[in-house]
Amino acid sequence: MPQMSPMWWMSLMLMTIFMMFLLNSMLYFNMNKIKMQMKKFITPKNNWKW
Repeated sequence: MPQMSPMWWMSLMLMTIFMMFLLNSMLYFNMNKIKMQMKKFITPKNNWKW
């Protein structure tokens, strides 16, 4: 493996960093969406007319 070109290692490293960034961003936005949905469920608008 060490005989491989440095460009290959650089591309591999960049790919892993990019994938981690993408995964983190997806998780972050999904968590925001889930939190918003939970807030909607927690605080429903009860307009009861007894």
